[in-house]
Amino acid sequence: MMKHIFQKGTDQTKPTLLLLHGTGGTEQDLIPLASKIDPEANILSVRGNILENGMPRYFKRLAEGVFDEADLIFRTKELNEFLDEAAENYQFDRHHIIAVGYSNGANIAVSLLFHYKNPLKGAILHHPMVPRRGISLPNLSGINVFIAAGTNDPICPAEESEELRQLLENAGANVKLHWENQGHQLTLSEVEAARNWYQQL
Repeated sequence: MMKHIFQKGTDQTKPTLLLLHGTGGTEQDLIPLASKIDPEANILSVRGNILENGMPRYFKRLAEGVFDEADLIFRTKELNEFLDEAAENYQFDRHHIIAVGYSNGANIAVSLLFHYKNPLKGAILHHPMVPRRGISLPNLSGINVFIAAGTNDPICPAEESEELRQLLENAGANVKLHWENQGHQLTLSEVEAARNWYQQL
């Protein structure tokens, strides 16, 4: 089981928003963000199971930007199975989940898309990286992805955001890449851009 918060929304036709925090965050962090994106949707906010120097994360890394691939695969499976359980426990549609992730949380959301068929209906990814290279992706047709990237993000270079878009599009996803003239921080303007994108779905 993963530590989490579930808040039932007022409109069950809406997707469930899966909130995935950045390194050092908790399951409380992105709740204000979810209410900006869709105040009527269910919220499932999950805390990462790994601690790095006391900071929660979703999977281990060997260094900044270097992921522990075996742990990434294991933790992605753990999260995917948790979503199956949570959908059953809380009675929401397992096929109607949109992930909202920031940094490390965005990376585990991408990893779900890379490793499983239809684990998410869509994803809002704030400053994600490419979690693995050299693997063939499942068919992602019908999956909508919004990527917010910083033109001078020191952790995730602009080329990596472009590479991620290309990989997802090649697998059939509909991708919108939104640029901010910022670094790695989560900005209000990218949240507003994500909300506008979400409202067009």
